[in-house]
Amino acid sequence: MARSQIIERLHSGSLALILAAILSGGAAGAARAEQDESGGGGKDQTFAVHAQSTLVDQAHDAFASPYVGANSLSPKAGGRETLDFTLFIGVRPWGGAEIWVNPEIDQGFGLSNTLGVAGFPSGEAYKVGEADPYARLQRLFLRQTIDISGENAKVDSDLNQLGGSEKANRLVITVGKFAVTDIFDANTYAHDPKHDFLNWALIDTGTLDYAADAWGYTVGAAAEWYQGSWTFRTGVFDISDVPNSTRLDSHFGQFQMESEIEKRYRIGARQGAIRLTGFLTRGRQGRFADAVALAEASGRSADIAAVRRYRSRTGLSVDVQQPLTDDLGAFLRAGVAGGDVEPYEFADIDRTVAAGLSLSGRRWGLAQDTLALAGILNGISRVHEQFLQAGGLGILIGDGRLPHPGPEEIVETYYDHALGRFFHVALDYQFVNHPAYNRDRGPVSILAARLHAQF
Repeated sequence: MARSQIIERLHSGSLALILAAILSGGAAGAARAEQDESGGGGKDQTFAVHAQSTLVDQAHDAFASPYVGANSLSPKAGGRETLDFTLFIGVRPWGGAEIWVNPEIDQGFGLSNTLGVAGFPSGEAYKVGEADPYARLQRLFLRQTIDISGENAKVDSDLNQLGGSEKANRLVITVGKFAVTDIFDANTYAHDPKHDFLNWALIDTGTLDYAADAWGYTVGAAAEWYQGSWTFRTGVFDISDVPNSTRLDSHFGQFQMESEIEKRYRIGARQGAIRLTGFLTRGRQGRFADAVALAEASGRSADIAAVRRYRSRTGLSVDVQQPLTDDLGAFLRAGVAGGDVEPYEFADIDRTVAAGLSLSGRRWGLAQDTLALAGILNGISRVHEQFLQAGGLGILIGDGRLPHPGPEEIVETYYDHALGRFFHVALDYQFVNHPAYNRDRGPVSILAARLHAQF
């Protein structure tokens, strides 16, 4: 049943993807023409237009569920699709500077309206959804690169990146509206649901509760200092007016500070990287113990909104990537965050470990293809479990009760195949045991198909 739903949705959704591809082709032609005019070989590109469109159709089978709650994944077999089309328009107003604007059209929903699994199975699904296409301005930012010293390196033209060159040692400042994960917690093998894994806890560290509106974007500033094999990053960002909201705090009275240290190293001839990322969120957040105590006193379900006060929540994570051969790479993500205070923006995860392998199709003659496999282990604190048992609702989860808690265990694998230069098609499978940390529900199998065009 799940597979037939995917095929039916792909038939209707592919028309929209083809239309987006045609529009994108015109934009790509303009971008390539401008790049030619700017000289290409060594000269800084002054203007570019790129585009992408991604269709994801995802469905799950029926699974065992003795009860459901307001934020449960539906135990009935079903599926949902998401479709987006994004323009990337960039200009260089002066030396070292880039201004980028990303208008986007979105449509669709995540499974069960993006609810029911802490490590949600589609990074293409937002916490809000619409049946009809709608437009938003997702990014509008200025990036200033200040070269310091070292060798020149070529910079290729790409999405939100003008072609040119840069020094090995440099300072990069970004200001405006963008995603925290555009700069922090990057990983070559697991960071982009349009190209690699889909699960939220693989494309980003599950405990990295980064500042964002319900679409994953925020307003703020970040600085990156590249020095030899080290990079130091820091930033301050606006958070939502209330946790998991569609609106950012208009007064910037609630905020998040982010810092990251990256070390690039070599094992033999292969360069790997390790990143240590920390965050501090200052805002009106609830403590789980307070919500549980109030529920016991009132005889009602636990309500975290009723106990929110201005306080802090912190988290720390590590992110490692390492090529093992010319076509095989490995990665590891692990993190912890304050389990006594509610997560503010991202996911209901207090501790996580994720690891995987990514294999290029070069060894079977398809160098642009990728086969990958990864596993995730998510957990929450004891008081967080008590909150859910008392009927509390989190960002993504809340089955109404949690008498038998357990770790959320997820396996994901995908195969991504290149259809020429501009198109990719992928099949993705995920197995989720103990969805929403609930041993009484599941396991559930989730199948997805992805079509992606990029110019």
